[in-house]
Amino acid sequence: MGGMEVAVQAEAMTGMHSFVIPLGIVFALVIGAPQQDSRSTDSQATMKQQAHEQYERHKQAAIRINDLAGRISSEADASILVSDIVGLFAKELPPAWASGSIRQRVAHAEYEAVRNLVTLIPEQRIVDVWNQYVKEIGAPDEAIVSVAEIHNMRDGSFTLAQLMWPRGNQTIWTMPNVYALGSDGKVADGCRALDAIRVIHDLDDLFQNLRGARDRLRKGIVPSEEIKKHVGDPNAQVHGAVRLEAHADTNPIRPAEQRYVQEHGSVAYDQLLVRLFDELFPRE
Repeated sequence: MGGMEVAVQAEAMTGMHSFVIPLGIVFALVIGAPQQDSRSTDSQATMKQQAHEQYERHKQAAIRINDLAGRISSEADASILVSDIVGLFAKELPPAWASGSIRQRVAHAEYEAVRNLVTLIPEQRIVDVWNQYVKEIGAPDEAIVSVAEIHNMRDGSFTLAQLMWPRGNQTIWTMPNVYALGSDGKVADGCRALDAIRVIHDLDDLFQNLRGARDRLRKGIVPSEEIKKHVGDPNAQVHGAVRLEAHADTNPIRPAEQRYVQEHGSVAYDQLLVRLFDELFPRE
């Protein structure tokens, strides 16, 4: 989208491209209304209808995928879950990264995390993998993350999903069932496979989400606790709001990625991603 980013925000809350696209986790569905121009009204109406139909297909797919994510009872279920997400974005996937072996490893990690919370992917591992990526591509120190920042990001994303999904905003972006939860109903200290991929996606493609988490941490704000305060007030009106925000892209990761590829080549970059993927999802 060039210099445009998508921000998904909720009231009462202060919202690796390269890793994620290979696995088909494209969480934001953007539907732009046709601009007024010389085209006929009929043509614009057709485009709006096509956009609506595309959104409805995405919504129904998200409902199906979210339902499956909430009732995984076998590795076969997890494989279907991952394949459904890959299928949803088949046109965007490089063939090599849509391979069965990668899908199988992600599905295995997803099933193991559901079957036994001990096997959740630690937030610290995600932090280590991401920070290693940042250092190797030469991104600025601003991109270095901490466990506390990752956890606040996940808390915010899950809290938003809980708000938006029941209100009919049902997309891949707002699925609540992909998160690993603790006994208190909040996000756990570890992640399911798709949950972990979502974190990497946000760090790489929605860097403003990290900045938002940092701001909340400075202010001592935990999104799930903040929402609870409002929900507990019978006079409070908590409304979810989803909107697109257009602003200059100040993501520090993208220039570093482009510079790394220019200096080292695409083969070296692909090898780096494979190595980091192995660290995020170790072979058994």
